[in-house]
Amino acid sequence: MSWQVRATLSFALMACGGRAQEKDAADCPAGIPASLAPAPDQHLAFVRHATGVQRYACAVGQAGHVWSLVAPEAELFDRDGKQQGRHYAGPTWQDADGSTVVGAKRAAATVDATAIPWLLIDAVSHGATPGVMTAVTSVQRINTVGGLAPTSECAAAQSGATTDVPYSADYLFYETRTSPTLRNLRCGAR
Repeated sequence: MSWQVRATLSFALMACGGRAQEKDAADCPAGIPASLAPAPDQHLAFVRHATGVQRYACAVGQAGHVWSLVAPEAELFDRDGKQQGRHYAGPTWQDADGSTVVGAKRAAATVDATAIPWLLIDAVSHGATPGVMTAVTSVQRINTVGGLAPTSECAAAQSGATTDVPYSADYLFYETRTSPTLRNLRCGAR
C-alpha cells in the first residue's frame, strides 16, 4: 500500500477518532455528502482500505447487451497497511478474525466521475463467527478510485464474458451507539 493511501486512511481514522472507545471524535472526513450520513445513533468503529477489482459481465439488459457488476474482489487493510480481511460478493466484508457483515445499498453519490460512486450501505446480516464485524450496522464507501464499468463494446458476441476493473476505496464501519454519554456524531452531516 502506498504512503499516500496510508496517509489518507490514517487521516480518516484520526478525523473520526479511530475506534470510538479509544478517542471521542470531533470531526469526520471532509467532503462526505449528507445523503451518505449514517443514522444519528451510530458511531465510527473502524476503517479499512480496499484494493482490488470490480468484476463485470457482459449480459443482456433492457437496452441490449451491457456490462453489469458481478461482484467486488478486494483485500482489506488496516491503517498500518496490514491485510485485515477481504471484500467480496454479497456485498460481504470479512475480517481476519472470520466475522462477516453483508450489506445492501441505501444511498449513492457520484463524487468523482472517473470512479465508482460513494455509498451508504445498511448491514442486513452477519455471519455466525463473532468478531469485529458482528456489531456493524452500516458502512460508508468513500475515496473511490477507478472501478467503473468498461467502456468497451459489450455485444452478443461477448455475452457472458467477464472483465476485472481495478479499484480502491476506504470503507468506514459504523456501530449503533450503546452509551448515551457518547457524542452524537454523524459523518456526512455538515
